Amino acid sequence: MSTYESMEAKIQRLRELKAQALQGGGPERIERQHKAGKLTARERLELLLDPGSFREIDMFVTHRETRFGMDKRKYLGDGVVTGWGTIDGRLVFVYSQDFTVMGGSLGEAHAQKIVKVLEMAMKNGAPVIGINDSGGARIQEGVVSLAGYGDIFYRNTLASGVIPQIAAIMGPCAGGAVYSPALMDFIFMVRGTSYMFVTGPDVVKAVTHEDVTFEDLGGADVHATKSGVAHVVADSEADALYLIRKLLGYLPQNNMEDPPFVDTGDDPLREDPELDRIVPTDPSKPYDVRDVIRRVVDNGEFFEIHETYAANIVVGFARLGGYSVGIVANQPAVLAGVLDINASEKAARFVRFCDAFNIPIITFVDVPGFMPGTVQEYGGIIRAGAKLLYAYSEATVPKLTVILRKAYGGAYDVMSSKHLGADVNFAWPTAEIAVMGPEGAVKIIFRRELAQAEDPAARQEELVAQYRREFAHPYIAASRGFIDEVIEPRETRPRLINALHMLANKREHRPPKKHGNIPL
Repeated sequence: MSTYESMEAKIQRLRELKAQALQGGGPERIERQHKAGKLTARERLELLLDPGSFREIDMFVTHRETRFGMDKRKYLGDGVVTGWGTIDGRLVFVYSQDFTVMGGSLGEAHAQKIVKVLEMAMKNGAPVIGINDSGGARIQEGVVSLAGYGDIFYRNTLASGVIPQIAAIMGPCAGGAVYSPALMDFIFMVRGTSYMFVTGPDVVKAVTHEDVTFEDLGGADVHATKSGVAHVVADSEADALYLIRKLLGYLPQNNMEDPPFVDTGDDPLREDPELDRIVPTDPSKPYDVRDVIRRVVDNGEFFEIHETYAANIVVGFARLGGYSVGIVANQPAVLAGVLDINASEKAARFVRFCDAFNIPIITFVDVPGFMPGTVQEYGGIIRAGAKLLYAYSEATVPKLTVILRKAYGGAYDVMSSKHLGADVNFAWPTAEIAVMGPEGAVKIIFRRELAQAEDPAARQEELVAQYRREFAHPYIAASRGFIDEVIEPRETRPRLINALHMLANKREHRPPKKHGNIPL
């Protein structure tokens, strides 16, 4: 009788181990996860990836800790599911933390699995998606847990600008755990079940005596509207995973490739007469710039980023003639489209992402200037505005600009002007390009005359009308070549698509340097 196990027995043992790994923390903890309104780590991957495409690695990895009774608490996979799969047929690498296994806590082996996936993604030039659902560092493992976080942060930084990195927060993400998502390109959160903070409510109460709930401290809507940490918020985990799939459709696999071309079926020569009426000629009247964007882009589809944060500027992805583009637009419907600290930083980060990943940038301008006041000055509006200026100047991808209405003062320069290296600058006939608006200009230029006038109000109205006729138009800038062409609004779509085709082989070289010093 042979002392060796048969092949059938060995295969059966493998199948039993795999089945054990698939159970995570066990049926009770899985049920608890579902009762909390959350999916398991593997269920999330099933929704995210193309059916049948997921290939798991390191399924049998376990921690090495023996103290604090940890030798009796070993789970295959150590609380994180890692591997690769496809989204719309395109390779992606993934890791998904399993809250049913020791609360998804991060120890040495857990961290090494994530590091391996990040390194594989960089070597193979494919996006990485991290699904976060973790109680934080595994206290029983001590400093090696902290070392694990540091190893992950370092890889996130190396991958930045090389491959797209997307974080999905689908449960707690606290303490050191927040910095890996913060280093990634986009953060998705889910209302009611996900939250992020550096210190939790108990610590906040002990230190600052503030009573605050998990949701109010670090919930999805807080980070989507107040902090700007979250880029996209969804009402359910399934929605968040669907939106990640959709976002990836606009992005290249890596920084050496172009984004995928998609034949959208929308006529590239299509004109839209409604654009001729969409922007009020009265510069004090608001409108929603997204109405302009949707009429210009393919099939009106616009994937907005940071929708509820710094809403006075709009950023997001769309397609023009099938080509992926990043869009930045002042929003006259919110604070008249003024640039403040948050709007400047929001736009600057988006511009730098597009430039890193070969996505042309389309800028729609209607800006009255920078936000005045002590709050902004003390908060560093100068530094924030310089970030946006730096981002546009640094970008070497095709840059197209359309001035819809106001372009006043330094904000004209900052919003992808010809002077910052924009390739093609269009203006609508409603464009007003000047140091400031007519009312402000008249008060300064004609201060003495107005002081001596019999009827200052009537004289001011007359001078404002004269100034508007002579200066509040795009033709002085066009005569200097700062505007390449004044176009009819209805022509915007075909003219932008034509310019993109012209710029398809753009090459721009900058002075050699290790890196610039952006005013952070």
